[in-house]
Amino acid sequence: MRISILCSDPQHPISNFLADWIARHKLEHQIDLVHAEAQLSGGDILFLISCHELIQSDVRSLYSATLVIHASDLPLGKGWSPHIWQVLEKKSTIKVTLLEAADAVDSGDIWSQTDFELEGHETFDEINSKLFAAEIRLMDFAVENFGKVSPRRQDGRSPTMYRKRTPMDSKIDPSLSFAEQFDLLRVADPSRFPAFFDLRGHRYFIQITKDKPNAKK
Repeated sequence: MRISILCSDPQHPISNFLADWIARHKLEHQIDLVHAEAQLSGGDILFLISCHELIQSDVRSLYSATLVIHASDLPLGKGWSPHIWQVLEKKSTIKVTLLEAADAVDSGDIWSQTDFELEGHETFDEINSKLFAAEIRLMDFAVENFGKVSPRRQDGRSPTMYRKRTPMDSKIDPSLSFAEQFDLLRVADPSRFPAFFDLRGHRYFIQITKDKPNAKK
């Protein structure tokens, strides 16, 4: 098959997972990893992975299937950074959905779903690793079941929408304890949206890392 993967940011933390996935499948399929819509040339499957562009129907029509992966139990949790919002809601099971791209955001028919578990201690990179592993499982499903899937419409639950996160969503309140704000600390992206607080006329940034008891000193 001819497969394209559109990931807008070449430095996105999922990039290493995508490189490993391509290495596993490249002997059986022609796979192109691109970072802009203009680089798409058509084929069997187009995966939109952390894609910031809205891909219109004329481009999607170049492929037999254009698929998106979204970390929520659709139609609940449409929108931006759904897994982050769910961690802040104290959810321990995160549903991840493979669905067809459509004109309306996160509204396409569902191909498959999987989930991953959080124990409440994972830091940003560990949460990402669990999420990306789930995305890779769904990409495998799409390739293995291409031409055999019977997509289902999203159910009749009233959709909910998460807004786009901004740097201000990583603001810590210095009058509260770390324990009270631990979830906010652990989901903060240290590169793009680092946790911070303002105190005595200055802004301070915080990054937490987990001690690894078995790591070599």
